[in-house]
Amino acid sequence: MRIALISDLHGSELALNAVLADIARTGVDQIICLGDVATMGPRPREVLERLAELRCICILGNHDEFMLDERLIRSYSELPIIVEAVDWCRAQLSRAELDFIASFSRRFELELDGSGRLLLFHGTPHSNMTDLLATTPPELVDEMLGGRRATIMAGGHTHLQMLRQHRGTLLVNPGSVGLPFKEYASGKAPIVLPHAEYAVIEAMAGDLAVSLRRVALDKAELREATSAVAHPMRAWMMQMYA
Repeated sequence: MRIALISDLHGSELALNAVLADIARTGVDQIICLGDVATMGPRPREVLERLAELRCICILGNHDEFMLDERLIRSYSELPIIVEAVDWCRAQLSRAELDFIASFSRRFELELDGSGRLLLFHGTPHSNMTDLLATTPPELVDEMLGGRRATIMAGGHTHLQMLRQHRGTLLVNPGSVGLPFKEYASGKAPIVLPHAEYAVIEAMAGDLAVSLRRVALDKAELREATSAVAHPMRAWMMQMYA
């Protein structure tokens, strides 16, 4: 049983296509998306179309929820460029596309072919806005997990790949497809890396393996995709891909 975890697509059709091509090349049984699919990038509608075609499990990220409640973004960030990017994205989407986002689950759990259980969320099991990091103290991790346990627990949100053992549970963050960060941003302007990230979970008769994968992207193609649409993050992204 091979499961690909993708997260934090953030409107990058180019990065999503590269990841899906890599997944097709290596082969998986199932793809699961951990949220934050449309905002910030230049191609929100195209990313949603590809995601709908996959018919995969989708988890509701905080940026997905911003599409459904326009007041919510201001409780998360008041940075004008972030608010403008979220509002711009929402204005691009049709009612059907918003309904598709509204169908995402906050959490999902499934069995791993006799190898335990996989619990999926965006930030933590109880919040899609909480940062769970490799450096988060164990006692705080216990609070974040809120008593929930599974063999593997997987979320995104921080845009940082992570594989961490916590009291016997494997905590996985597949990183970001569309905006992988060089280091934890914590309110600062992040540095975006020129590749796409995802993870693969393999389970068979009690055995488990988790691999963190990176797919190289061409900076010139990233600049071209970014410059082709007049979206609020364009100038900043062009700097990142210089």
